[in-house]
Amino acid sequence: MEELERDLGVADTVMLACNENPWGPSPAVARVLASAALQRYPDPSGWALRSALARKIGVSIGEIFLGNGSTEIVELVMRAFVGTGSEVITGFPAPLTYQRCVQALGGRNIVVPLRRLSYNLGAIMGSVSEKTRIIVLDNPNNPTGTVMNPGDFYSFLSGVPESILVVLNESYVDFVDDEKLLDIFSLVRNTKKRCGVAVIRSFSKAYGLAGLRIGYGIMPEEAARCLQKLRQPYAVGALAQIAALAAFEDDQYLRQTQERIRKGKEHLREEVKKLGCTSYPSQTNFILIDVKVNAETLYLAMLKKGVIVRSMASYGFSDCIRVNVGTESENEKFLLALAECLVDIENA
Repeated sequence: MEELERDLGVADTVMLACNENPWGPSPAVARVLASAALQRYPDPSGWALRSALARKIGVSIGEIFLGNGSTEIVELVMRAFVGTGSEVITGFPAPLTYQRCVQALGGRNIVVPLRRLSYNLGAIMGSVSEKTRIIVLDNPNNPTGTVMNPGDFYSFLSGVPESILVVLNESYVDFVDDEKLLDIFSLVRNTKKRCGVAVIRSFSKAYGLAGLRIGYGIMPEEAARCLQKLRQPYAVGALAQIAALAAFEDDQYLRQTQERIRKGKEHLREEVKKLGCTSYPSQTNFILIDVKVNAETLYLAMLKKGVIVRSMASYGFSDCIRVNVGTESENEKFLLALAECLVDIENA
């Protein structure tokens, strides 16, 4: 944001490209950070936070693994189970970091295109081979905002060989409707004659802690022990641990954030429709919008108005942008800039 304001001479920049929580974390976070003992190394086991997570989720503390952001956990899983010649199946579009990590480890990416913005589980199963080590699925998916049908997913898992680990990235799970949630306890525990499942979650989205980089995994204990052997000591900082614990225990603030996101999404979808755009249903804090013009052109035009959105051209959606819900004033600035830029592009 600072770079944009410096280079283009704009002010009061609005960042809606990174799916952050625009209201920030619970007020409880500031209170605990003020008393942090920064002269001490962090607890390498993260016992206090892992205990709280295990208690509320209903798993054992040994099934909880902390990471320096959810991305680090995914990368550690790759390092633990992927080698030269190994295959990793992902969908597309999906975060490109998955594919890059596999390439760095000498593995082979098997990329299965989405079908109607959702995972094609049948095609993914058809792509499994004796070399497959990991299947990575985002639920909800980024950037489409879609979720898998729970029944379809459970059926899919029953056919995945035991030798494969399914990584389920649930970074946006706090925005999912209750009836669409998966039963995490059964996924992690019910592994007899079935593949293992590692569920990855984040404190960056609903909890507003993107700047502290902390996430957690829920997985079979043997998988967590493998990751622990690979990680750097003190990988998750003390500030991140105590902030995440305070944020996680403030249920009221989380519900408030969820309601703000719900109302913001409804408003944005209604208003972009008036501008001739098509937005897609989303179980996240962002929406995918078909703007009916070249996404890169629109992205650059909106930069000049101090509004940062995400072009989806690199994900195969040449006419789509992704926008996360902002504050009311940020949403209005986005809508005004979008309306002006669409007219400018049409008249160019």
